[in-house]
Amino acid sequence: MLTKNRVLEIFQETGVLLEGHFLLTSGRHSNAYLQCARVFQHPQYAEELCGALAEAFKTANVDLCIGPALGGVVIAYETARALGKRGLFAERDKEGTMALRRGFVIQPGERVLVLEDVVTTGGSVKEVLELVGSMGGNVVGVGTIVDRSGGSADFGVPYSSLIRLDVVSYHAADCPLCKEGIPAVKPGSRK
Repeated sequence: MLTKNRVLEIFQETGVLLEGHFLLTSGRHSNAYLQCARVFQHPQYAEELCGALAEAFKTANVDLCIGPALGGVVIAYETARALGKRGLFAERDKEGTMALRRGFVIQPGERVLVLEDVVTTGGSVKEVLELVGSMGGNVVGVGTIVDRSGGSADFGVPYSSLIRLDVVSYHAADCPLCKEGIPAVKPGSRK
């Protein structure tokens, strides 16, 4: 079993936790950002972390794993590899809607595990859940590396994260860093 201390050790070794003033994908602001992509430049850590997620869902009879681009791509692939299943990713189309492209297909009734690197509001995961449902897939769970939702993430299916970190985030209008005039940076993949 992967411990919280081991996850934190991996984060420290790979420089995942950044400090500053960040605009999160959710639109919220924070003084900390988790750049999980830094972990996934090291295959041995991807294998260790995603192996733990696969272990958490080993009895879910998963047919395929899927994650939203960009944060969920490697996680979905590596967790699928650990489970011996297919790994897909969803990405935004021209209208900004989450879609399956590149010939990916989910067959009606397939049992799907949705994966993401970090959940704050869960918006991207919810979009993937809707996409899977619209194709007739049966979501059997959601797995993340980090839950920074403060325990509020609820996807209506079993949910497992490797670590829960209570990192403060603010609505833009309430952000003390904005009030101090500190410029916000957007380190994520979404514009």
